[in-house]
Amino acid sequence: MSTVREAMVSNPGQLPATASAQAAGELLQRPEVRAVYVTDDERLVGVVTRKTLVREVIAIGLDPTSTELRAIAETPHFTIGPDVPLEEAFRFLETEDAERVPVVDEHHRLLGVLSRSVLQRRLAEDEEEPLPPAA
Repeated sequence: MSTVREAMVSNPGQLPATASAQAAGELLQRPEVRAVYVTDDERLVGVVTRKTLVREVIAIGLDPTSTELRAIAETPHFTIGPDVPLEEAFRFLETEDAERVPVVDEHHRLLGVLSRSVLQRRLAEDEEEPLPPAA
């Protein structure tokens, strides 16, 4: 049975808690980056999105070059372990209506991110039956 580890995106966009909001904004300019994962000594401490930057920095007039991510990062609503079976992970994402969830180990170190869209594709691939051998 396939697990989260096999379907997660390794090396998600991440920055240390001491990085600036400006650095997060630069990463978030890339269309494929939806969130920046904030770590402290490899442990996940929070998530910063475009909305976070607007609400916590821009709207209140903070300087993005001197505002540290640790001050604005939001605690993730959920995390998931790397050894969870994919079917269980899919049910979890559906139940919680989550598009993506950080994958962490038992020490809360960030290992990757599991995306609902990637997971759906992976489950569909697993369900495909192999073609009969050619005659």
